[in-house]
Amino acid sequence: MYVGIDVGTSTVKAAAFDSGGRELAVASRPVGLALHGGFVEQDMEEVYGAVVAVLDEVTSRVPGPVGLAGLTGQGDGVWLVDADGRPVRPAASWMDGRAHELVDRWMADGTFETVFRRTGSAMFPGCPGPLLAWLDSHEPKALDAAAAALYCKDMVFQRLTGTGATTDVSDASMPFLDPRTRSYDNGVVELLGLTHRRGLLPPVGDPVATASTRGEGLPPGTRIANGPYDLPACALGAGVTSPGDGLLIVGTCLASLVATTDLDLTGEPAGLYISTDRPGHRLRAMPAMVGTAALDWVLSTTGVRHEEVDGLLAETPPGAHGVRVLPYFAPSGERAPFVEPRLRAELTGVSLESTPADLIRATCEGIGYAARHCLAAAGLTGTLAVCGGGTRSPAWMRLLADVLGRPLRVVEGEVGARGAVLAAAERYGEALDTEAWTRPTAVVEPDAARAAYYAEGYEEHLIRLSEARARARA
Repeated sequence: MYVGIDVGTSTVKAAAFDSGGRELAVASRPVGLALHGGFVEQDMEEVYGAVVAVLDEVTSRVPGPVGLAGLTGQGDGVWLVDADGRPVRPAASWMDGRAHELVDRWMADGTFETVFRRTGSAMFPGCPGPLLAWLDSHEPKALDAAAAALYCKDMVFQRLTGTGATTDVSDASMPFLDPRTRSYDNGVVELLGLTHRRGLLPPVGDPVATASTRGEGLPPGTRIANGPYDLPACALGAGVTSPGDGLLIVGTCLASLVATTDLDLTGEPAGLYISTDRPGHRLRAMPAMVGTAALDWVLSTTGVRHEEVDGLLAETPPGAHGVRVLPYFAPSGERAPFVEPRLRAELTGVSLESTPADLIRATCEGIGYAARHCLAAAGLTGTLAVCGGGTRSPAWMRLLADVLGRPLRVVEGEVGARGAVLAAAERYGEALDTEAWTRPTAVVEPDAARAAYYAEGYEEHLIRLSEARARARA
């Protein structure tokens, strides 16, 4: 049995697989997000407790030895811990917006662009650079008390194994890692005014660190690997490794990833290059802030249940009777394929005649247009896989194929956990049939007429977006 652990933003999951990649059992636990005044924080003890709980459940439901475990989880944010991996303060989430003024200032004075030209990372308020700088100014005692500024999965790895603090090249990619040397760029640390906090950055495991578990959640002595984080783990789990091929993750975060061997630090600073365990191989990532969270907000506001979405999408035609949604709902604005901390969502074309179905279709179309923008910026030229919670809606997948104008290789199940196991197997030299583990569950073809309609709609979306960005900067 192989176990994959995926510590998501709102849900913690563990999945057990057999040697052929078949899911044997999945356990999940929700975890809270505290939102207040642009701050988005998480209780580390709650998160770690959820990890232990789902591991206990999976291993009890599938008795038998655990061959190895792979660990992945949400990226970015700042998880301050002491030497034992215990929290110094609540974790600041990747969704946090408190440092937006710092990002604004760095965008104005050239720091933002300089960092991108050095590392390929376009900073946003919820990434470690701005968050650490904000904490240094407003909560220096928290940084003084911390032994390390980790990422989510790193905290879990330290607690499960009792080893020292460590991260991997994928998580370290934002914003301090030089993708050419695969080590921290101390010049960037200095640019952000954090040289005196350099000691908080954990050592980079390259390749990912391995250790044996202590006995919480998994049997003592279980082999486990720390990483990569959830975006590259999903790429592995979906079989996206050949240059030009892409993955769209329709989850809380709408993440577009394209495998590449290039490193282009020109053009508008946006997204990031995620380093992988294979030197010279990267993922050009455009992780937009809001994916299914935008639809969740509309469903909650209209009182519509998730299971009603497919039926409602069939009730209104493409174009949603003129209703349009720019789906930038995150309190920290947008980070891909551009950085605009003050951008907010906009709904237009709404009247007393508009229905919940119109609002829901328009939101799904807006998310699709945002995905198309991200995939174009990331350089998609090959096949496109799609995974995440959004794949549970067949109607949305058909709509998405039409909006993107290309076939979708739908990969269902616990794709991140699957990728974490594949990464661990590679690290431990254990041969698994990668093709069998990453086989798509369906391929959704676009309708030619609807795809042509949405191609025009996409151009209109870009115009509305340009106008909205100008208003956000005013």
